[in-house]
Amino acid sequence: MKTSKLYNFKEMNSYQFIAVVGLVMTLVAHAILEIANKHIASFNALYACWLGVFIIGAIINFNTKPDDHGHHHHHH
Repeated sequence: MKTSKLYNFKEMNSYQFIAVVGLVMTLVAHAILEIANKHIASFNALYACWLGVFIIGAIINFNTKPDDHGHHHHHH
């Protein structure tokens, strides 16, 4: 199991990358609202969503073998 797939942008898949970008954007928006003294409860749900997307992406990434050459074989 390569843990570098969790933090190295080159080894992340698109799900993980989107999740990281989403988390950063949520964080920035959250910080702006904190400064503006506006409290929105739904931000916690947003963090959970992005984290979920990242975890799903990581699972897909760990299950993708390098010798697949981009072809995803779905085993049911």
